[in-house]
Amino acid sequence: MTLAFAIVRRLSRVFLLMLLAAMGTIVLMRFSPGYYTDIRELDPKYAQSANTAIETEENQHGSLAAIARNVFAGWLHGDLGRSRQYDAPVSELVRPRIGVTLSLLARSIVNGWLIAFAAALPISTLRRGATLVSAPFTLLLAIPTGAMATVSLLADTGGPVLVLSLILAARDFKFLARLFRVAWRAPHLLQVRAQGMRFHRVIRTFILPNVAPQVFALATLSLVTALSAVVPVEVIFDAPGLGQLAWSAAMNRDLPVLLTVTLLMAFAVACAGMVSERMRPLETA
Repeated sequence: MTLAFAIVRRLSRVFLLMLLAAMGTIVLMRFSPGYYTDIRELDPKYAQSANTAIETEENQHGSLAAIARNVFAGWLHGDLGRSRQYDAPVSELVRPRIGVTLSLLARSIVNGWLIAFAAALPISTLRRGATLVSAPFTLLLAIPTGAMATVSLLADTGGPVLVLSLILAARDFKFLARLFRVAWRAPHLLQVRAQGMRFHRVIRTFILPNVAPQVFALATLSLVTALSAVVPVEVIFDAPGLGQLAWSAAMNRDLPVLLTVTLLMAFAVACAGMVSERMRPLETA
């Protein structure tokens, strides 16, 4: 398989995923209750005129084909649309929030991996009691993200970074522990350890190089886990990021904003999957 064909295939996969995410968002939003609503309906003076305007808009632009056509036409001209809720360009709403979410994701992924790595490496060497020692991570996996964030907020302990870090650590711990456990049982390592090589040298020379490709692939997929948890975490902690913006847009039927945030997250997920896909070079993909 040529390099050009491999690049085109992977880029096509990213484009297809983003297209499906866009169409899914449009369909779900269009048929959600209250899509065509107006605050003027609450005022008796404007209720009749508002109903007439909404009915006219629905007849003209209410079909899925019309909505999709208007959205995609705007994107081709570099226009992300205008927010129904804030009456402002979507780009102005999204741009300052990207940095907040990226900072939260980056710190959480680093901290989560440090916790998982520091726990998985020594536990993987245990012959007995590993299941009992790993119980806290198993318990963390069973706690919903929203519940963990709520407890942290009510206890006034930690914050969004801590909650996301614990979620990532709980998920990645079991994979890392399994990788290290398999690596420790390799025949050549048994011989090396029998010869009395020091623990830190065994890790540096044999363990880490053997598990590096799998660890790197798993690290890229941590972004997917973090993105799935960032919305409830930002909403509960009132962090002004993309997750909070997406939640607000969904509650207020703000299709242009929700669609933009959805596509940004879909692009990040697609890129993470593309990077981690078997960690093979493009020439051999």
